[in-house]
Amino acid sequence: MRCAVVGAGAWGTALADLLASNGHETTIWALEADVAESIERSHTNRFLADALLAPTLRATTDLARAVAGAELVVLATPSQHLRGIAKHAATSIGTTAIVTVASKGIERETLALMSTVVEEELPGRAVVAVSGPSFAAEVVKRQPTAIVAASENANAAEAAQDALSSTSFRVYTHDDVTGVELGGALKNVMAVATGIVEGVGLGYNSRAALITRGLHEMTRLGVTIGARAATFAGLAGLGDLVLTCTGALSRNRMLGIAIGKGASLEEALAGKQTVAEGVGTTASALALANRHGVDMPIVEMAHRILFEGHPARAAVPVLMARELRAEQDP
Repeated sequence: MRCAVVGAGAWGTALADLLASNGHETTIWALEADVAESIERSHTNRFLADALLAPTLRATTDLARAVAGAELVVLATPSQHLRGIAKHAATSIGTTAIVTVASKGIERETLALMSTVVEEELPGRAVVAVSGPSFAAEVVKRQPTAIVAASENANAAEAAQDALSSTSFRVYTHDDVTGVELGGALKNVMAVATGIVEGVGLGYNSRAALITRGLHEMTRLGVTIGARAATFAGLAGLGDLVLTCTGALSRNRMLGIAIGKGASLEEALAGKQTVAEGVGTTASALALANRHGVDMPIVEMAHRILFEGHPARAAVPVLMARELRAEQDP
């Protein structure tokens, strides 16, 4: 297939390298000229240090050129920039192209999931959302993992599955787009919260309890807005949640650890060239929960710590002092 990847951060680059290595004619769009030049000249990208990319992978800073004629377009930009970039590329993306959304988040202004943003800006195209446990640095090293490609269009999901699958990258199809996307977005919030717990010095018991209750909050919100509970027990829910909350490569977990140790949000973000999506998603997730009347105490506490100055060390006692209740919702 003729493929285009929009976004040359670590995740977009790993997917572009995978597509090129699978034999697809692939071009990646980079915002930064030095990144595009490095991919073209030396098959490297500073966002994925030490990785040698497929020699057939092409790079450009011309968005229209990157997506023109592509049968599969993968959007892997930071979530809050997705709408603007999709709008800009709309006239260049063919109406029969399959648009695969690899960005994870909830749009701040509209509280829309990423596939909804793309459907609004690229009407008429088949849209697929991909999510699952997949650190870019391990994907590019061909360490085995599995993800989900979700779409209401079964043919589009299968096309994305076929294009991306390899001996080290297994792709399953799914039709619960809302559940798959919400799992991919909310796990970043839980990873920030888990990092905070770790940063204040608490141990494995506390981490396990938070991850488990975090999954419950994710499922509760998802079911309320139309997802299936079972989706959150799969790769895009539990799988990605465990990875992001425990893995040393998790940007969101590391940011939470810094805040738990006493850094302000500004200090924790300073000097980072990669995006910790959990920060913005915390605000969006709380707003979405409030819109639908869903109780999400972990998300609410993460918001208080990140944006309202609540001391990280005081968070767990507050959560533990909540009214006692049954584990499962009635």
